[in-house]
Amino acid sequence: MCLGSPTNWIQGGQLFVSAGSCSQVCDHTAACMGINDSCLMFAFMLRQFRDNYIREEFAYCYFFSSQVRRSIVYGDQPRNRLDLYLPINTNGPKPVVVFVTGGAWIIGYKAWGSLLGLQLAERDIIVACVDYRNFPQGTISDMVKDVSQGVSFVCNLIDRFGGDPNRIYLMGQSAGAHISACVLLEQAIKESRGESTTWSVSQIKAYFGLSGGYNLFNLVDHFHNRGLYRSIFLSIMEGEGSFEQFSPEVRIKDPRNREAASLLPPIKLFHGTSDYSIPSDASINIVEALKGVGAEAEVILYEGKSHTDLFLQDPLRGGKDDLFDHVVSVIHAGDEEALAKDASAPPRKRLVPEILLRLARHISPF
Repeated sequence: MCLGSPTNWIQGGQLFVSAGSCSQVCDHTAACMGINDSCLMFAFMLRQFRDNYIREEFAYCYFFSSQVRRSIVYGDQPRNRLDLYLPINTNGPKPVVVFVTGGAWIIGYKAWGSLLGLQLAERDIIVACVDYRNFPQGTISDMVKDVSQGVSFVCNLIDRFGGDPNRIYLMGQSAGAHISACVLLEQAIKESRGESTTWSVSQIKAYFGLSGGYNLFNLVDHFHNRGLYRSIFLSIMEGEGSFEQFSPEVRIKDPRNREAASLLPPIKLFHGTSDYSIPSDASINIVEALKGVGAEAEVILYEGKSHTDLFLQDPLRGGKDDLFDHVVSVIHAGDEEALAKDASAPPRKRLVPEILLRLARHISPF
């Protein structure tokens, strides 16, 4: 099998990489883009994940469930698509979460948010998983533009799918947290300057950032030491000259953006203290910066949790999930009926054996 260049893996706006061929993709990526070789072992775990969960549950729900509306077009660029996860209950307009997946700005894909989408839909919450151009198909400005356009689509048209345009929440994980934070702050800056926009920050009731990095100046050397080499990172971020523009922590401190800070919704960041991909200081530091300019922000730290525990391993483990419960409680705040249903919801079932989750955590390059 000849994989060609990374751009050849993307056809017609869709990513064609199966778990079965993931080891070949990771090997090729490591050779041509300098990504850590531990991806090869992680590919094995992806295959086990496929056998234990994807084939039996994920694939059926994602491709055949009437609750999932796949690949809705929101723009005219490659990968300008989003997936909608809809609750079974259609009574009344639903709150909406716009979710931006991670993937080191290189391997993100909207389907990575399927587990979150399906689980939030069980709590009467619509989820829109927004896809965007990855590197090398696009660079950071393309990613920010794509996600902003996806948010605009949701803000303006989600009522057609049963969503409440006045109860929209923005959420991102890892690289997706960085991109979505850039989108939110850029939108606030534009509004503070009186520029014409297609959606309003006021429509976003809260921002949830999961395991994100918000200061590129602090990340470039760290990522280089972990295998995402400086040359690649600089290409993704359009050179060091663009670091300030795409570093929300730095940008929010600029006195010229003080009015923009006042427009931001409540910001809630979640981070594991054992996250070695993006250390938890990334969330701590931006929360301090946000509070310093009067924005409402908090960081919740999870002791001993890794970069992927909060988003992947814990939801697959089943049972009680503190982060999930926290997000739902914020979305349902003030809705006594919804909160009562949440309180009586049965524990979620385990999806993957514990031994596989622990092994995946041990060998994951993230």
